[in-house]
Amino acid sequence: MPTAVLDGPPIEDLDIKRVLVKEITDALEKAYKLPRNVFTVLIKENAPNNVGVGGELIIDRRRT
Repeated sequence: MPTAVLDGPPIEDLDIKRVLVKEITDALEKAYKLPRNVFTVLIKENAPNNVGVGGELIIDRRRT
């Protein structure tokens, strides 16, 4: 079964997550031409203090 994995910052609003999962599922259904119940969408939320870009934590980049 196809799985879409999203890695990104936390999304606090549950309604926004619902829309995101629906729209991603819509796109997968269109692309794969399979019924939507075969798709899994995983949202992996990463706090800025757990992600580094360019050798520094994202949380530190926001301070400058």
